[in-house]
Amino acid sequence: MTKRIASAWLAASLAALAAPAWAQETCGRISIAEMNWASAGVAAQVDRIILEEAFGCDVELVTGDTMPTFTSMNEKGEPDMAPEMWVNAVRAPLDAAVEEGRLVIAAPILEEGGIEGWWIPRYLAEAHPEIDSVEAALARPELFPAPEDPSVGAVHNCPPGWNCQISTENLFRALDAESRGFTLVDTGSSAGLDGSIANAYERRAGWFGYYWAPTAILGKYDMVRLPFSVPHDKAEWDSCTAVPDCAEPKVNAYPVSEVFTVVTPAFAEKAGVAMDYVGARRWSNGTVGEVLAWMDENQATNEEAARHFLETYPELWRAWLPAEAADRVAAAL
Repeated sequence: MTKRIASAWLAASLAALAAPAWAQETCGRISIAEMNWASAGVAAQVDRIILEEAFGCDVELVTGDTMPTFTSMNEKGEPDMAPEMWVNAVRAPLDAAVEEGRLVIAAPILEEGGIEGWWIPRYLAEAHPEIDSVEAALARPELFPAPEDPSVGAVHNCPPGWNCQISTENLFRALDAESRGFTLVDTGSSAGLDGSIANAYERRAGWFGYYWAPTAILGKYDMVRLPFSVPHDKAEWDSCTAVPDCAEPKVNAYPVSEVFTVVTPAFAEKAGVAMDYVGARRWSNGTVGEVLAWMDENQATNEEAARHFLETYPELWRAWLPAEAADRVAAAL
């Protein structure tokens, strides 16, 4: 028995000596939330590949969504990381969790944050440079004919049940858009909203309405977000703009959604140099949109889209890593 124990100890020692130095400083077992929207799902797979190949982490992906993932991380300390947390929905409890040491904000993953607003196609903006605001677009209903009644202009709304449907309806009333010759078009679904933009592009027709970034549609179709005549007023937004059937809505601008990578203190402590990567990596909405457009066109999975990103944008992700770690990732692709 003693000899077997000694032999096992010797074998383990020799294996440790033979292993590369970086493998002896790995972050161990970690869990990552693979959220159920495309940009966050791809981000989780990018993190999995890099953390496994660059730092030897043992990564488990778990299905996630904003509120359930935040609640689980806050109350149970798991999963270890949410790569893309849109924090506007959890701002107050997240601030409390950070202050009390239950969670750590590692980095902003989207450089510009999440962007919402009313958009028009680039080709129309270039043909009509005078349309440089939402109010300027509302002065030209003939450029945005409604699909059911071309005699009036159309503002395309969010699908029913989405919070952006409420804000768009309130802003439509605040802008008195109906008296300016517009109707609010119910797109019916996410696919219906996407299809309305695709159809307009195919016909080089006018389109005006709500959308957000980063998304596959804005990665595929070049759109221009029009500013409102006023800045974002958070108090007005919370008390009226985002409230169903607000009696007297006022013109307001959409907020920029802060999008962070959130981790548990346990991960921050055990990850070692891998935490440096998590703090360094971020990408632009344009890059995410291009990846999501490729994903949509190729009906690819989150993992396939992540590998496409790593193969297509090495100059971006290599900057997030030490040279030796980046080389290990490249060799694994």
